[in-house]
Amino acid sequence: MVPIGVLASGRGSNLDALLDAIDNRYLTKCEIRIVISNRPNAPALDIARKHHVQTITMDDKGVPKKNWDYDQKTIAALKSHGVLPKEGLIVLAGYMRILSEQFVDLYPRRIINVHPALLPSFPGLEAQKQALDHGVKVTGCTVHLVDREVDHGPIILQTAVAIRDDDTVETLSSRILREEHRILPEAIRLFTEDQLRFEGRRVLFKS
Repeated sequence: MVPIGVLASGRGSNLDALLDAIDNRYLTKCEIRIVISNRPNAPALDIARKHHVQTITMDDKGVPKKNWDYDQKTIAALKSHGVLPKEGLIVLAGYMRILSEQFVDLYPRRIINVHPALLPSFPGLEAQKQALDHGVKVTGCTVHLVDREVDHGPIILQTAVAIRDDDTVETLSSRILREEHRILPEAIRLFTEDQLRFEGRRVLFKS
């Protein structure tokens, strides 16, 4: 059973999708041990409590976005709930902080993020707005492993979402989010069932 720690800053809809996947027995080889938020009033915390998952708030007000001292406290909380570097998995579910290099190096290939674009296109903030402003016809979402660069690590799964002529940031974001809710649990399933193998940057599926 792979212990998971989820880091979240916002509404927690991807967290809710993961917890539903566990409750519905789609995910059977993992359990979410702890949800940590850097924002005291994040709705993600209420979602975790609804599912009887322990929560911790670590308010980062006034803390730089990339800070090893802050990350060490997060790591201590993860470890205290069994999310260990060689055994656990960390899922970033709308976590609005950049992890320090030391944090990433401690959990190599054991941190997963979901991003609302087809990486490597449109990394960073406001990916949906970036796609609309650029005029692309197709965007989507990506589940990837986290490395030292933002939205850069090896890609596990992607899915495409067509952009409509009348799309706004809100309508496009809503359709992308539905796909995030689908592929994030699938990526976690593949990881926790040991169905992934690695060749350089490529993440391949075991036959």
